[in-house]
Amino acid sequence: MTVRLRACLASIVTAAALLAGGPLAAAEIRLDVEGLGDALRDDLRAALLTREIERTEDPSAQDLVAAAQADYRRILTVLYDAGFFGASVSIEVDGTEAAELSPIAAPERVERVTYRVRAAQRFSFGLAQIGPLAPGTTPPEAFRPGRAARTERIQGAIDAAVADWRAIGHAKARIARERILARHGARRLDVTLDVAPGPRLRFGTLEVTGNAGVRTARIRAIAGLPEGAVFDPEEVERATRRLRRTEAFSAVALREAETPGPDGTLDIAATVQEAPRRRVGFGAELNSVEGAAVSAYWLHRNLLGGAERLRIEGDVSGIDGGTDGLDYRLRTEVRRPATFGSDTDLRATLAFERLGEPNFDSTSARAVVGLDRIVREGFEVFAGAGLRYEDSETVFGSEGHRQVILPLEATYDRRDDPVDPRAGYFLGATALPFVALDDDASGLRLTADARAYRAVGFDDRVVLAGRLQLGSVIGPELRDAVAEDLFFSGGGGTVRGQDYQSLGIDVPALGGTSGGRSFVGLSAEVRGRLTERISLVGFYDRGTIGRDALPDADSPSHAGAGLGLRYDTGFGPIRLDVATQADADAAGEDVFFYIGIGQAF
Repeated sequence: MTVRLRACLASIVTAAALLAGGPLAAAEIRLDVEGLGDALRDDLRAALLTREIERTEDPSAQDLVAAAQADYRRILTVLYDAGFFGASVSIEVDGTEAAELSPIAAPERVERVTYRVRAAQRFSFGLAQIGPLAPGTTPPEAFRPGRAARTERIQGAIDAAVADWRAIGHAKARIARERILARHGARRLDVTLDVAPGPRLRFGTLEVTGNAGVRTARIRAIAGLPEGAVFDPEEVERATRRLRRTEAFSAVALREAETPGPDGTLDIAATVQEAPRRRVGFGAELNSVEGAAVSAYWLHRNLLGGAERLRIEGDVSGIDGGTDGLDYRLRTEVRRPATFGSDTDLRATLAFERLGEPNFDSTSARAVVGLDRIVREGFEVFAGAGLRYEDSETVFGSEGHRQVILPLEATYDRRDDPVDPRAGYFLGATALPFVALDDDASGLRLTADARAYRAVGFDDRVVLAGRLQLGSVIGPELRDAVAEDLFFSGGGGTVRGQDYQSLGIDVPALGGTSGGRSFVGLSAEVRGRLTERISLVGFYDRGTIGRDALPDADSPSHAGAGLGLRYDTGFGPIRLDVATQADADAAGEDVFFYIGIGQAF
């Protein structure tokens, strides 16, 4: 390998570059490469620091010389990562090797920087040994004799070996010795790595710093590190996520103590930074059918000193829309983390709602207390008990309902981004058993929501998205059911391109429409990215409403289709959808507009 370097050059050059201010320099950067493919040539070009310096405003000659001298190491890093350990590298600044230039007395001007890289064949592993390894583990397949010798593969073997030991409690596992020999004649790289597993350790105390309003005892309870149990790095990650999930902290970091205790325990240091206690938010949405909707919330992140969260939110919808009235909602929720275990929160809600819908009016109140549990990352379940009151005016007349409710909820979210998903899936389900406190019928309301996403095409610029919605009310007949429990179709949340709640169950004898006891909704979108921020969307929605708990072949249905634009703001896409009816006899008669933030689903 022919690389001329000057000892301690990097540190001297850095200091000189900081002190130098020199005249301006406009240099030509040339890259002369032999023995390498186009992809590696591009990697080398991207690694050159001189190219970055040239793109800055008014680079000095001292800057360019310092960058050229630093590029020896950067070029070798790229070559070693690709398996070229016998390359020749020369960097000339106006005909003089960069390593021979004085970092103090740089030329007044630099005209040209020339890089010459000559590479022979790639090296392969001769010896590829690492050990001892954790029981039941083997080295990565890429780190074997005869495989291409790349530094990333060596590092991968190191990372895997250390991680395997840490996974079974050896928190201080490390590489004790490295022996790497390049045999240039044979184009072989011999690598021997000695692992020092260290002792098997147990969790010690969680030491908390940075907290002011949230009590230390509550932070430890929320983190849930099992003191005295065998060390597990996954437990540390879970504890970090639990603390962040409370929203009481703007920053959370857990670090292992440098030295284990004499009793074989390892303390963990938790450094937290508390978020502002109070937060206010606002939102708005607009479409040509349902009109405008505005919402607001007030959040208190640490109500009683234990990271309890109080959220009061309200919204008004149907403003200047075709929904026959305004809808009002007010909801208060208190959440206490780590109530029965570190992954179980206590949740209490009180909600009031006034709905002025096209086919019914209702006033309702609901109070629920329950437990919210994180089963694993992305999988959350809720079970509670409460009371529900509702008075409504439907096609069947005035009705009043007093019920005990037992809400059950489950969500499993495997999307890569909840606001703008491009891959993964989401599953949600609810079950609401209700027991009447008067002469009404008792029963069960079920819903399900499944969504899936997949990126395809060149550079994954096209996303295919699909959604299936299901609903069913078991027990009461239409006239006896709670009005808001029944299902309608049409509008932004179900079928775009159709009037809001335009599809239900006709009751000719009473001259009106009732909600149905079952619902099936299908939606499909093709989202194509035109630029980094702008996407075009084509969509199709279909909804079916059933009179009974399950729809049948005679159940009414309708469809809508259209096009949309998305503009990525960084915190979520701004959505504009234009839709019309997709039924053959009504397509194009009416056009509907929908504006919001985030994808439609």
